[in-house]
Amino acid sequence: MIVFLSVPSLAQEFNLSGEIRPRYENRYGYSSLRSEGDKAGNFISQRSRINFDLKNEKLIFKLVIQNVRNWGDSNTLSPDDTAIAFQQAWGEAIFSKKLSLKLGRQEISYDNERIFARAAWAQQGRSHDALKFKIRPNQNHKIDLGIAYNTDKQTNSNELYSNVAGYKTFQYAWYHGSFNKFKLSFLFLNNGIQYINNEGLPSEDIKVDYSQTMGPRVTFNNNDFSIDAAFYLQKGMVFNNSVSASYVGVNFNYMISKNIDTTLGGEYFSGKDTNDTSSDIKSFKPLFGANHKFNGLMDYFYVGNHENNVGLMDVYLHLSFTKKNWSFKLSPHYFSSSAQIVNLENNENLDSYLGAEFDFTMAYKINDSVKIDAGYSQIFGTKSMEALKGGNGGIQNSWAWVMVTFKPNLLNHKFKDQ
Repeated sequence: MIVFLSVPSLAQEFNLSGEIRPRYENRYGYSSLRSEGDKAGNFISQRSRINFDLKNEKLIFKLVIQNVRNWGDSNTLSPDDTAIAFQQAWGEAIFSKKLSLKLGRQEISYDNERIFARAAWAQQGRSHDALKFKIRPNQNHKIDLGIAYNTDKQTNSNELYSNVAGYKTFQYAWYHGSFNKFKLSFLFLNNGIQYINNEGLPSEDIKVDYSQTMGPRVTFNNNDFSIDAAFYLQKGMVFNNSVSASYVGVNFNYMISKNIDTTLGGEYFSGKDTNDTSSDIKSFKPLFGANHKFNGLMDYFYVGNHENNVGLMDVYLHLSFTKKNWSFKLSPHYFSSSAQIVNLENNENLDSYLGAEFDFTMAYKINDSVKIDAGYSQIFGTKSMEALKGGNGGIQNSWAWVMVTFKPNLLNHKFKDQ
């Protein structure tokens, strides 16, 4: 870093910023229905970051140093409080206005973040060790080509990867085009997971299975009214099991006034009947998406759960109000399964209706560097939800939280040409 700053040969800019984000949570049926007598979990987590950014005509360079912890998880006199990591560490070589190459640990985020996302709600966020070619034919068209390849350690032979990143390797292509009021994106992702094939047999070997996620997303914007729709298919193999799954999402948005915004939308995830004994994977998986911001804030679906399950149909309404530094949002959700839920004890088909959730959030921006967010959610589960999640849907299941974000800009300096 010192070399970059002391001998600049091009016009360049250096920026240093920070973030401290403590968040209190009261979990009383969060992510799964609680049982009678269960007490609430209360804790405070915190994300602390320092961001280094350097940019000139030939290079973009970024480091994000991060500490994520729960209050009280170490002794107040602990000499080895070293939970520090690089959330991002990448460089981007700019060959021209149309072509650049980005290498290192980086966030990958596209479109509405359904498949690839930064996962900003999670205190740790999400980042990948990857290579990305960025192609920009003109201002209306964008193409990204990405590659990742993971190992647990440096090795002299082929060893099984633990899949700690969620994949051994991936390759993807993303296109985005702007056509007046229409915008079109297309994503193709080839995701590879490594495992031991024919374990314990003479033919045992290490194998990588590949599944493909592909599809378009279209948006239309006409003044106060907009529509977006996405359709994705998943095919291929995972752990020697065939994959065949699909996803559809549609949103209708209307700005009633400069202060009031409404969205009516729905999502469909294919699923698998609970009495389906085949090894085929029929449930759509949103992979690296920002799953917390979809399908209810209580994270009952696709936030480390509900995989290879009965799928989901989520119909929702977002009502947003903003006024000066204040913002408020109310979001009711109607949940049902897309596949059949069966009581395996008596082979009885259960209702597909899983329940309803109501999310209320509010935010107050104190200034450009400090913001307060808070929310309360409650879910009303049915017997079908109980069959999937356990617990009791007839008692209170709720979640409340308060978060304060400090994001100061510590230093900004522009260097002139030498």
